[in-house]
Amino acid sequence: MAAQPSELRSETYVKPKSIFPRRWYAHLILLIAVVIIGFPLFYAILVATQTNMEVIRYQFFPGTGLRENWNFMINQLGLGRFMLNSLFISVTVAIGKVLFSLLAGLGLVYFRYPGKWLIFGFIILTLMTPTDVLAIALFRLVNAFHWADTYAALTVPFFASATSVFLFRQHFKSIPPELSEAAQLDGANPFQFLFKVLIPLSWSTIGAIVVIMFLDTWNQYLWPLLIIRSQEQQVVQVGIAKALVEIQNDQAYGPLMMGAVLASLPPLIVFLLLQKQFMKGFALTRDK
Repeated sequence: MAAQPSELRSETYVKPKSIFPRRWYAHLILLIAVVIIGFPLFYAILVATQTNMEVIRYQFFPGTGLRENWNFMINQLGLGRFMLNSLFISVTVAIGKVLFSLLAGLGLVYFRYPGKWLIFGFIILTLMTPTDVLAIALFRLVNAFHWADTYAALTVPFFASATSVFLFRQHFKSIPPELSEAAQLDGANPFQFLFKVLIPLSWSTIGAIVVIMFLDTWNQYLWPLLIIRSQEQQVVQVGIAKALVEIQNDQAYGPLMMGAVLASLPPLIVFLLLQKQFMKGFALTRDK
């Protein structure tokens, strides 16, 4: 007698086993790590809503100084202007680095010329040189071009990026060479090959580089402090510190935390918008 379909399903169905067994202590360790990492941010948000007296009492609940701290940072210190400056500079530098690094990666992978490995080795060598070491030389160079106290001083010197060039080179080397040969047979020039073939295949790497370079530029402190004199063109990190010192209110903990929390929002938004490309880009780099 033939078995009913329901009987066949009940006999052949095997509940899949989890590849990773559930270990409660692993989840506990991860939870503790999340609490340790997230507590400073949580406390900064709390302090941003408190008055100085409430901060001194170390209370762990929202305070009554939210509107006062907001008005102090936005209206008195001009935090909005500082954030717009940082946003413009970070976006400009990120776009410039991507464009220049794309061209450099194209030249290092798809062109043949003497000394190519020597050039790439020099680029890698610059990765080992801290940026702060070059501050004095860069300061003199920018002054020679009369770029001091301008947006050009905060953007143009940083369009070249050894990290971006290295990542694009590694990504381009993973692309099948048959695509380049096919493009040559179709009569495509190098720029057509770059914009019609390489860039569509590189969005994940581009997204990862944009996130890294945006965060790096947004968090700059030493260089803007050296080269920018006017408050109107200052970036957010330096602007907050200098403004608090100038008004002799460097112990305004609530407004200071309000500024820090607001200044952390644009990088967080950029990461959330590009997190998928960021993870894919580094997954591709790891696989290579």
